[in-house]
Amino acid sequence: MAKFLVRAVFAALGLWVASAIVPGVHVSDTGSLILAAVLLGVVNAFVRPVVFILTLPLTVITLGLFLLVVNAAMIGLVAMLLSGFTVNGLIPGVLAAIVTGIASWIGGMAIRDDRR
Repeated sequence: MAKFLVRAVFAALGLWVASAIVPGVHVSDTGSLILAAVLLGVVNAFVRPVVFILTLPLTVITLGLFLLVVNAAMIGLVAMLLSGFTVNGLIPGVLAAIVTGIASWIGGMAIRDDRR
């Protein structure tokens, strides 16, 4: 549970940075930001694996670059479900996915298990 919370905090940080630097991404308030981060975690846990399997051939053909579109779609899905979080188009979604992915990567490094 603690790892999920740390990941949610870093996802929220990534969404906040994305809303600050990416035109077309907007978060109305802190509550929406936290809810968007938690919902993004849930969507990534349950919806993303199905979409990943369905788009695997296209992902292989594009050498993994299509995963940016998949991640943008997950952020777009969260934006559709929340009124306080908006993403206006594919390019802002892809840029938000990149920023959020970098923040999540940093968060993963912070909670990395060194026992391997």
